[in-house]
Amino acid sequence: MTEATAPRTPLGDDSRYQAVSSRDARFDGEFFFAVRTTGIYCRPSCPAVTPKRVNVLFYPSAAAAQGAGYRACRRCRPDAAPGSADWNVRADLVGRAVRLIGDGVVDREGVAGLAARLGYSTRQVHRQLTEELGAGPVALARAQRAHTARVLLQTTGMPVTEVAFAAGFASVRQFNDTIRAVYAQTPSALRGGPHRGAGAEAPGGIPLRLAHRGPYAARELFGFLARRAVAGVEEVRGEAGARLYRRTLRLPYGTGVAEVREPAPAGTGTWLDCRLHLTDTRDLTTAVQRVRRLFDLDADPHAVAERLGADPLLAPLVAARPGLRSPGAADAEELAVRAVLGQQVSVAAAVRLAATLVAAYGKPLAAPDGALTHVFPEPDTLADAALDELGMPESRKRALRTVATALADGTVRLDPGADRDFAERALLALPGIGPWTAGYIRMRALGDPDVFLPTDAGVRHGLTALGASASAERSWRPWRSYALHHLWNHPAPKDT
Repeated sequence: MTEATAPRTPLGDDSRYQAVSSRDARFDGEFFFAVRTTGIYCRPSCPAVTPKRVNVLFYPSAAAAQGAGYRACRRCRPDAAPGSADWNVRADLVGRAVRLIGDGVVDREGVAGLAARLGYSTRQVHRQLTEELGAGPVALARAQRAHTARVLLQTTGMPVTEVAFAAGFASVRQFNDTIRAVYAQTPSALRGGPHRGAGAEAPGGIPLRLAHRGPYAARELFGFLARRAVAGVEEVRGEAGARLYRRTLRLPYGTGVAEVREPAPAGTGTWLDCRLHLTDTRDLTTAVQRVRRLFDLDADPHAVAERLGADPLLAPLVAARPGLRSPGAADAEELAVRAVLGQQVSVAAAVRLAATLVAAYGKPLAAPDGALTHVFPEPDTLADAALDELGMPESRKRALRTVATALADGTVRLDPGADRDFAERALLALPGIGPWTAGYIRMRALGDPDVFLPTDAGVRHGLTALGASASAERSWRPWRSYALHHLWNHPAPKDT
């Protein structure tokens, strides 16, 4: 295992208890603690009175605590904690499996489908997940279904039976038993308040608070997305400091629209406000995970700052922009196509090309939603497209069709469980795809936190402004993607 993919040194139980005693939110999602005397489990930052050390047990996942018979705390809602940042860094079997489970693969394809995607036997997958997380793939997916069900119960007026199947449960009985075991309440009691009537979702969509840990440089991230917003599939409303980012989503069961609001500059919250409009509520879990990846909500900004802030050259940049994120992608295949469109042209030119592509080949929504009119074209649609509308050189049109074909036939896989090294090699083997394009796709589509693009013009300008050489990046592992964004923001780009 390389330095870039190695997990951080595990905390001992005494260190974990110290984090619980100080209600340290940095460790939310990294581990969970259960209290023998109450039968509940919590996140480290739970505001309740700290239990005595002798009564506390620690678990590596919410699913492990649930499997041991503990119920979720109603105050800190540990099931809604941000995901462990280890899965951003790790490219091994467990990291890939966790990302796939988060994307809903077990619910759609079963454990056999998960194992097939990973290239391992079901026994190997179960053994390794259990060894590291205290729970196998079925238990991890069950914990996720329970969380999805709670969100639907508490934010929509869907009938309880519809919530059960929308959350991924195979039967109402399984749903009822799980909710009682995880929350010590019936589904109706968990919903609370008067029933708001039937319907696929509340009139204003499904409101969510997407948790993150540590500081969050929202202005920079929303600015990054605003400068790259593609007409038809994305829009940004409002001014810097109060923007609303909206985009369409292509999902396994239908389509959706995600809205994420930029928090106020002076805000101290630990979440982003999000609202999802889905044609099929079974897509809730997948949609949430894709928005989380786009906004890099499972990052550990403290670990990033500790490493990058130790470099005298980067330290002022890290101090100036605490919590700077490395944006991912809501649709990995879309990101790959857009990366090809962005070769050797400006960001603004790439955005115009992508908008032309959407208008010509995108799938229209059933009805426009504001400025949102399409979902991004699928790879198989682009594989045989003439692309004459783009006005690009024939060589670049061939490169785009080649990438689309490789995505459509599985030569290149960019799903959450994809092997990053294999995917990059497969991309580089395609005519017209060079190191910058492959690296950019690896960083954003595959969420790799340790990518550096030495030939990028913005990176070279940033290094020059700092008086640094390209070799400085060696000391920035395993967070070079974040260092790259600091360089792109130095000097600060013009915000839109």
